[in-house]
Amino acid sequence: MSRRKLTRQQRWRVEKIQAERAERASKKDERDGERLDAGEYSAERPGRVAAHFGRSLEVEFVEGDSISRHRCHLRANLEGLVTGDAVIWREASDGSGVVVARGERTSVLERPDLHGQLRPVAANIDQILIVVATEPEPHPNLIDRYLVAAENTGIPPALILNKSDLLPAEGGPLRTMLARYLELGYPLIEASARGDNGLDALHAQLTDRTSVFVGQSGVGKSSLIDKLLPEETLRIGALSADTRKGKHTTTTARLYPLPEGGIAGRPREGDLIDSPGIREFGLWHLDERELADGFIEFRPFLGHCRFRDCRHRQEPGCALLEAVERGEIHPERFASFQRIRDDITAS
Repeated sequence: MSRRKLTRQQRWRVEKIQAERAERASKKDERDGERLDAGEYSAERPGRVAAHFGRSLEVEFVEGDSISRHRCHLRANLEGLVTGDAVIWREASDGSGVVVARGERTSVLERPDLHGQLRPVAANIDQILIVVATEPEPHPNLIDRYLVAAENTGIPPALILNKSDLLPAEGGPLRTMLARYLELGYPLIEASARGDNGLDALHAQLTDRTSVFVGQSGVGKSSLIDKLLPEETLRIGALSADTRKGKHTTTTARLYPLPEGGIAGRPREGDLIDSPGIREFGLWHLDERELADGFIEFRPFLGHCRFRDCRHRQEPGCALLEAVERGEIHPERFASFQRIRDDITAS
């Protein structure tokens, strides 16, 4: 996926729309200020963004011994809130609500939009669960992109193999490919949304963490979450019979507490964030050093090439190429690095 270049007319239209939105937001912010001054809003309360819908949010908060959610809108100076953000909000006398502040983020996951601009997807997450399945066929280069993105953000990743009941117990190209990631130290959990296979292990991986599910459309992210959260209603997308590629079903990142979870006084099992399906994961914001550092097995060799400006192509004395020849770096992982690097250079 390459970055889309806008024409002058398209840029003008975008700027015009943004200016109109800013003006509307400013007027609404003025009205909110007047209502706050008039005492029409309750005291400030802590919460967490459970879903984001344009200028409105679904905020999760503690009410007694249970977790409740309230629909709120944003003040004009709070652009960029995403699911998982800690916020301060206030409820109005008419039942509406307004978010007035955002807390500091411990982490943020971003992905590029159609114009190549990085946009946050989720915040304050503890691990990224990369879901793959037998269908659609997983591609190592896409998995590597997710892993590089995770390493770059400092958020630990884990691999989830869904539909594992369709695979033989041993052998096969998919298991061979996944074994490479196990050798690198990445956790791998086999599960199946069609039964109870591996769900206990998956639940253990989720406990006491806020996790975001990512992966190609159709790999069954929402199906797995539906198994873990039987009381939630999720739209489950079927695979296209023609292309065997997944249909996008989740349209906004959404946070779900695990069953029997709670806050303040009750142990919280964990939280899941279901994100929109992504078939490609752009990394155009990374330079070559950051990209190489995202391949964890490269790290012992970085900085040890004969030439300081080594591009890791055909240069003599390249520490990475020598590691590939010695079998310390898998050739397919190195080829994946080269493809991603070339994509970044061409974008």
